[in-house]
Amino acid sequence: MEAVVTKEQQHIVMLPFMAQGHLIPFLALANQIHHRFGFTITIATTPLNVRYLTNAIANNSAQNSNIHLHELQFNSCDHGLPPNTENTEALPLNQIIKLFHSSTSLHLPFRALIHDISVRDGKPPLCIISDVFTGWANEVAKSCGTINVSFTTGGAYGTAAYVSLWQNLPHRSSTNKDVFNLPGFPDWCTFHITQLHHFLRAANGNDPWSKFFQPQIAHSLNSFGMLCNTAEEIEPLGLDVLRKYTKQKLPVWCIGPLLPKTMLNRRKSRIIGQHTGRQPGVSTEKCLQWLDSKSKSSILYISFGSQNTISPSQMMALAMGLEDSKNTPFIWVIRPPIGFNLKGEFKPEWLPHEFENEWRRTIGIGGARLGTAVGDTLPRIDGRVYESLRLEFDNGEFEPRSADNRVAVGGGTGLQCEDAGGGNGGVCGINEGCGEWD
Repeated sequence: MEAVVTKEQQHIVMLPFMAQGHLIPFLALANQIHHRFGFTITIATTPLNVRYLTNAIANNSAQNSNIHLHELQFNSCDHGLPPNTENTEALPLNQIIKLFHSSTSLHLPFRALIHDISVRDGKPPLCIISDVFTGWANEVAKSCGTINVSFTTGGAYGTAAYVSLWQNLPHRSSTNKDVFNLPGFPDWCTFHITQLHHFLRAANGNDPWSKFFQPQIAHSLNSFGMLCNTAEEIEPLGLDVLRKYTKQKLPVWCIGPLLPKTMLNRRKSRIIGQHTGRQPGVSTEKCLQWLDSKSKSSILYISFGSQNTISPSQMMALAMGLEDSKNTPFIWVIRPPIGFNLKGEFKPEWLPHEFENEWRRTIGIGGARLGTAVGDTLPRIDGRVYESLRLEFDNGEFEPRSADNRVAVGGGTGLQCEDAGGGNGGVCGINEGCGEWD
């Protein structure tokens, strides 16, 4: 007679990519799965990222002890990276490609982990849930007698754009040098070349970026299915495009947006620190009070994405421009400029003399610096995107553009857009709506 397998005996192994925007959703998903099904979860990543997740778990008493962390051997110096570099957060954009390629070196230690779990438990894990950037896990799963499910931590529209862009490089064959269509997208969804970062514009299939993304995408699309950090109600168009692009061969399941219940039900500053492992520069209560005091579309929000930054001279020029618009309230997410430690503290000399104090006196708490080096691309507090925000982002070349509520951001894996309607932006994230510029 076969033994009955309890929920606690079912084991799921997760493999996130080495970036905060991937680690955090994976941890949130692990908690959701364990809370709902009681399965044992192991999250495998590099030593410094294990340390980060350990701190995130320690800061949140709701995290469960049945979520285990496993270190995968990794030495950044072996891949031409600075010592102790295991996360995109520590790198300028032009070096991130080295980290992408280095992630494939986790193949062997990850395979060893799955083998050890299979021997210890007497059977393979129930499944592997791998990042879309670690498509090679699909091969590991098949060879170890289990299945792999890809997890895209961004929205469906952005994922579809990321997949179609890198698989087809349509801007290279477009008859219009500035505007192009994406295979799999409706004809009325056009994209502008300025929405692409320079490394994607220059991609030809033989460049380092293509050589990483194209095989990882191909592997991911051969997974058992795909989990998408969005909801049907938020992204009907994006999900329709993604499912049609995969020709329905790859089931796409919505599991998001992944936000802890505490972020939806409580207004406490510490919940942001619990979710991200960081503390905000301004308390949640003061931020909410200030946002609620502003009328619709009255606040200018400035961010260059979680991976991009600008030069000191550009930062100074931007600040001077804001000084000239005294009556315009704004939120500026500041990361250290080029040439400075990206993990460093804010330095007043980056901005004009008395800039911050003057703006705090003029328009209140939201002025010069709501968050320092947080790298968030869209401020959501208690799960809300505030209507008072008027989103105008940079396109990666310091030429601001806007199109209705959709905004372009240079950085990440090539194309970044956010939807002010509340969609989930990913590393390559466009969400609901098309990419067409007015």
